[in-house]
Amino acid sequence: MNGYEAFARYYDELTKNVSYQKRADYFLQLIQKFGSSGPILLDLACGTGSLSVELARRGCDVIGVDASEDMLLQAREKTAEHPEWGVLYLCQPMTQLDLFGTVDTTICALDSINHLTDPDLVRQTFQKVSLFTAPGGLFLFDVNTPYKHREILRNCCYIYEFDDLFCAWQNFFEEETCSVTMQLDFFSAQKKHYVREQEYIRERAYSKEALSQWLKEAGFDLLAIYGEDTMEPPKPDCQRWIFVARKE
Repeated sequence: MNGYEAFARYYDELTKNVSYQKRADYFLQLIQKFGSSGPILLDLACGTGSLSVELARRGCDVIGVDASEDMLLQAREKTAEHPEWGVLYLCQPMTQLDLFGTVDTTICALDSINHLTDPDLVRQTFQKVSLFTAPGGLFLFDVNTPYKHREILRNCCYIYEFDDLFCAWQNFFEEETCSVTMQLDFFSAQKKHYVREQEYIRERAYSKEALSQWLKEAGFDLLAIYGEDTMEPPKPDCQRWIFVARKE
């Protein structure tokens, strides 16, 4: 995620339906199930840090990485009053990950991989994660599925209305690349009038086979693919896949 100045300010408001507590518990269940090499955890593309906070609350040593300084500003505010959590935030693109050492588990959540709309960028990111993952460490990530892009998001429109914010969200689907371009128009209340800000976000859905191959090329063994935050294989109409891989 690059930039997203306006989106960063409104991101938490627009994602109130996401239970970060449940997501943190789910990922920790996967770590417990498959076993990791140690306690250091990377929250890759951490956004405003909501998941980082929940993982830190549960005792993880968390490093949060995101390409947007505006997102990280929100994240740092959440942890400012809790230095005991020890969350370290770094401003870096996923494709240029550069840590001080290795981590034991990397989590990349909320379809952040889909934001990489060039397959070469996905490969590059997997290679970087592998480089900074300790042997035996885990890589956990979720992605929006091709089914979700084709059947759910497509050319849909959404309206969000809050006390001081109105957001019009329009999707534009591209069949050739299974991509969705999202146009977000924010109208924020400023005294007696509204100020309009506009941003575009693009996501691309990849096949299980492609993602699995790129993991293998990066030195990961694929352990499991689950559907919809479960421990079950994905169904044909699954909207989210969760990948579990281990560094060889």
